[in-house]
Amino acid sequence: MMGRALLIVGAMATLGILASAVVGYTLAGSTDPNMPLHVLISLAASLLLLFSHCWIMFYLIGTGKAIKEAVHENSLEPALIEETKRFKNASYPWLMLAMGLVIATFVLGGGAATGAVPAWVHHALFIVTVGVQVYTLWVEYRVLTDNERLMADINRRLEAPVRSRQAGESVP
Repeated sequence: MMGRALLIVGAMATLGILASAVVGYTLAGSTDPNMPLHVLISLAASLLLLFSHCWIMFYLIGTGKAIKEAVHENSLEPALIEETKRFKNASYPWLMLAMGLVIATFVLGGGAATGAVPAWVHHALFIVTVGVQVYTLWVEYRVLTDNERLMADINRRLEAPVRSRQAGESVP
């Protein structure tokens, strides 16, 4: 459930970045009266994106630790722990890249607005950032779905002996 909520926040951040682009591409220049709106939407969307990706990383760390403890305490297969490592290995590079790109795009947007950086650099980086962000959302979806399935599987395994004992106790 938490993973889904974080994924929704990431999707909202992506929509915010696209909304920022709509405003940005309608600007007549750095003195356009809508420039503050462009900056504000960009800042909010960037912070939302950073929030969602960071929390997904923390979420995977937390669920990974819980799974590791459950495996050790209940003598489950160690391969379950390896699955959590696979989730992190599949997602962390993309999460970090998406975060780095959104920061760079925002900072270079300031450079483009002041004329210190050519505008095309900001535009090109924006396009790369959106592409990476969309792919990262797909990776997050897959990883969080697999993580949720793994946790449900472990919960079923841990509940099965309890249900068996309860069923045995209720037999006269």
